[in-house]
Amino acid sequence: MIWTDLSTAPTSGTCVARAADVTGVTVMMLTTAAGDFPLLLVRRGDQVIAYVNMCPHQFLPLDYRARQILSADGQKLMCSAHGAMFDAGTGEGIGGEGLGCRLITVPVSQVSGRIVIG
Repeated sequence: MIWTDLSTAPTSGTCVARAADVTGVTVMMLTTAAGDFPLLLVRRGDQVIAYVNMCPHQFLPLDYRARQILSADGQKLMCSAHGAMFDAGTGEGIGGEGLGCRLITVPVSQVSGRIVIG
């Protein structure tokens, strides 16, 4: 599945946040004309990576049961519903029910200090 397969996917060029506001992990719900789109932004140095905030194993938001989903070292994301682990930089499943799964990446870029879809 790719992010544009979701019926509420935002259009390319949609501004989602100020880059300076994204530290660690930022969880947000983007409201589009088609409905709400769950987005997860991960700060990795100067780069921001975006994923659909949906565990590919159970289709629940990673922060469904707890807000703390980033490991202390900033390297792993964990599904709070059942403990699936994902590499924060690639989205690849690295532990538990996450093995063999992958988070859905959303392409983003930084434009004039803002994080923009596409």
